[in-house]
Amino acid sequence: MSNDQRVRIGIDVGGTFTKAVAIDVKTGSIISKSTVPTTHSSEKGVSEGIVQTISNILNDSEIELENIELISHSTTQAINALLESDTSKVGIIAMGVGPEKKDVVKRTNLQDTKINFNQDISTCHAFLDTSHLISEEEVKTTIKNLQNKGAKVIVATESFGVDDPSNELFVMKNAADLNIPSTASHEISGTYGLEIRTLTGAINASVLPKTFQVANFVEQAIREAGINAPLMIMKGDGGVTSMDTFKTRPVLTILSGPAASVAGALLHLKVTNGIFVEVGGTSTNICIIKNGKPEFQYVTIKDHPTCVRSMDVRILGVAGGSMIQLKDNRVWKVGPRSAHIAGLKYSCFADPDELKNGKITMIRPKENDDEYVAIECKSGLYAITNTCAANALGMIDKNDYAFANKESAKIAIEILAKEIGITFIEIAQSIIQTSSFEIMKTISKIIKEFKLTPQTTKIIGGGGGASVLVPFVAKQLQLQYEKAKHAEIISSIGVASSMLQEEIEHTLIDPTPEQINQAHKKIHAIMIGKGAVPESIAIDSQYIPDRSILRVTAIGNVELDSAESTKNFFTLQEAKNRASEILQISEELTDLSFESDHYMVFSGHITEKHLFSKKHRHPLLVLDRFGKMKKYLKNGKIFQGGKISILEELDDFLESRNNDVAPQVYLINDLKLIDYSSLISSSQILNAVRQELDENERASIIIEL
Repeated sequence: MSNDQRVRIGIDVGGTFTKAVAIDVKTGSIISKSTVPTTHSSEKGVSEGIVQTISNILNDSEIELENIELISHSTTQAINALLESDTSKVGIIAMGVGPEKKDVVKRTNLQDTKINFNQDISTCHAFLDTSHLISEEEVKTTIKNLQNKGAKVIVATESFGVDDPSNELFVMKNAADLNIPSTASHEISGTYGLEIRTLTGAINASVLPKTFQVANFVEQAIREAGINAPLMIMKGDGGVTSMDTFKTRPVLTILSGPAASVAGALLHLKVTNGIFVEVGGTSTNICIIKNGKPEFQYVTIKDHPTCVRSMDVRILGVAGGSMIQLKDNRVWKVGPRSAHIAGLKYSCFADPDELKNGKITMIRPKENDDEYVAIECKSGLYAITNTCAANALGMIDKNDYAFANKESAKIAIEILAKEIGITFIEIAQSIIQTSSFEIMKTISKIIKEFKLTPQTTKIIGGGGGASVLVPFVAKQLQLQYEKAKHAEIISSIGVASSMLQEEIEHTLIDPTPEQINQAHKKIHAIMIGKGAVPESIAIDSQYIPDRSILRVTAIGNVELDSAESTKNFFTLQEAKNRASEILQISEELTDLSFESDHYMVFSGHITEKHLFSKKHRHPLLVLDRFGKMKKYLKNGKIFQGGKISILEELDDFLESRNNDVAPQVYLINDLKLIDYSSLISSSQILNAVRQELDENERASIIIEL
């Protein structure tokens, strides 16, 4: 291997398998890949599988350790711990001034069933009066009292901790002195809602001891292997961040696994519009990609609302390895238990001779489970799965990842058909139809929810089980279907290719240019601290008036965006194709109006016929270099040039308006896309732009008309 080769390793920890891929950054080619069963039950948990896949890749390739520039992985650790209630008791230290004690206690005491509905987050509570300077002795005594009540981890939360986090940080310092893990509500969110910040902080804290242990093991094992490359982890928003984040804010990695597959679809497949359906062995993840980017939502965990934003991924408990439940001699359900969870091999991968004398038996994969179908043979038990049914029906191509022994699959299905008294074809089709029903229902709901046009909506299949279910679903819904290239490892590719992404929210009423600027500088500093190259950082902000929230997001690459790595960038033609698709006009009517190091602004030219006249409209679309839509204006105006010319044109335009309502104005320069829609006067907009632009900087202003 060449000494100047640059390698990224991406690892996706799924419910059934842990898959790793090594990618050559310069060429985009896959150097090596490895798949091992996810080590849920191992002493050191899923981390053992992570280390094993890396070891396999190094043993099977000629990768030199010094050429590995990044290792990143998705994780199921936090969400699994929460779903299985494998959590630690949380000691909450609430703070406020004396007179507000009753209100603060009410809003932070999670023993209140109105906040902690099912009481599945175990907590104990204390209050500190911050009307005086709290002392180390006072804080440490409070922590020890909570420890005596069973607390294994501490949450510090204060009414206005997002404005002044000093008291929350002071509590964390004292917790560290006592060797007890801790978190603070201001670290999770910058919004003022004390209840939801505290609840999210407690959810985060409840899994801290477990995730901290796993993170340390993975880091230690990788360093012992002689790899010094940065170790990153996938977040639920599709970005990657440092392992320090996983150790302190594991709640941000909720939906990390599903986000990995979407990142693969966006960064590797360059999907513009479609519904991405990843079928694994245990679960199916469904995500809407609209205009080149996924939808986002605030995550709800076991009926608990949180202030953590993540990709809007619908997760279904049916996949390629799902087992069958019977009722009244018919297929009743398929899943949610998979062959992997039951510890069984798929029948379709068994030797045909082994299955011929097999008998149907019913098993319970877990102690409190319903009964599932299995085949009892001399050498043990085998599962009948969706993959078995699809292979038996001849639905899987020979070169597909899910292709198995068709003879074995038929034997297994025929044994089941004989047991319940129907034909082989009927039972196989019934398995696939039953499995696909929830997927079809979810996709239909998404199409309606996002007002998609079925004629132009495409389903993209990913995951090792894509061909088992997704083509059938697409056919039933009469939608276009496309299988992702490298479908079985698309999540691992997404992890390896993904960029850093951070988001902060601040509760502000009519934010000033100075406050917006300060928020941009803050997130820029966070990105630098996480390892982003300054030249790659792009910042976007949005003000949500009805919630008085300023939301600032930033993306950046963890590597230098050099000429060698522009394979991930959209070419001008690719960007123009996407712009034409989003604007829904031909390429001839789409122009590139502005281009910077990180953004392209396209203008459309549309003539609309009215009763006695024609009206011209010029939609504006901002794409980043990775093809993601950053801003769309239905009808707009664009200015570009240096600081002086932009300010003059902007001033003339604002002065020409006959009303006092400020328009929607956005500034685009080399590194940033800045939203000034929260500013309410022309003078504020001019001052903000003047303050942001450098003297010799070339930039663009777009305005919504």
